Amino acid sequence: MERTELSAGRPVVLDVDGSVGPLPGELRLPLQPWQEAVRFGCGLARFARFRAALQQQLPQEHGTVLMGSGDFHHLSWPLIERCIGQQGFTRARPLRVVVLDNHPDNMRFPWGVHCGSWVRRVALHPAVAHVHVAGITSGDIGRAHAWENYLAPLRAGKLSYWSAGVDTGWARRVGAAPAFRSFASVAELTQALAAMLRAQPQATYLSIDKDVFAPEVVRTNWDQGQMQEAEAAHIIEALIGQIVGSDITGDVSSWRYATWWKRLLSAGDGQDTQIDAATLADWQAGQHALNAGLVARIQIGSDP
Repeated sequence: MERTELSAGRPVVLDVDGSVGPLPGELRLPLQPWQEAVRFGCGLARFARFRAALQQQLPQEHGTVLMGSGDFHHLSWPLIERCIGQQGFTRARPLRVVVLDNHPDNMRFPWGVHCGSWVRRVALHPAVAHVHVAGITSGDIGRAHAWENYLAPLRAGKLSYWSAGVDTGWARRVGAAPAFRSFASVAELTQALAAMLRAQPQATYLSIDKDVFAPEVVRTNWDQGQMQEAEAAHIIEALIGQIVGSDITGDVSSWRYATWWKRLLSAGDGQDTQIDAATLADWQAGQHALNAGLVARIQIGSDP
């Protein structure tokens, strides 16, 4: 594998919602005024304005980016495109993206981009070789929600779902079966993914949404998967020397949307954004400890 140097350095906190605890050596960017505008989702024009503001504040080199609540996972899109531009990835020398998430984040959203739709845009980028979304136990890729999934990146061979315990037989009927890797357990999924990553080394951007973890590992405000911390560590270890960029989301914060359609859609998704102070403090303490551990592991995985 041709090694691309990591944009090495200290972790960066995109402090949009105040949920990410302090990390050693961090750079914290004050972005709270954007919370209502971009949380959960927004139109493309507004998102372009946020992207421009973010670009002005990000340093040229940095380590893992922490984005706060999983409601902001669509911020991975500009971060990945920035990685592509800075490090010169092309169709001939493309970037691989690995996403650990309980959801596919490839769901239809016709009004711009939101935290559950951004993967399609990344997967179809010409300088992205493939996106692997791994750890899915959500019904989002089951038969009842099949129509909500964007099929283009799945059929094009640019996106794969790695899931456990979900019936995805519908994929055969729409010509997308090769994009689905189904397992009986997350443990089996982890072993297969780690083996593939070791056998096929490639410059990789790693994005972690902590809702991929079982609730006993950490608590988030979305429905959660079954992955254990040791399983995530195994996947990161398989990427040693391959990670050229990374981000973490899935922290937890309390928020009431001022925008009516965000209240409607988040309620329909079963999202819990209003959490009492004592519960929030307890959940955030667990989040902070997990963040520190993940950042440290990713740094090891980033070392050439």
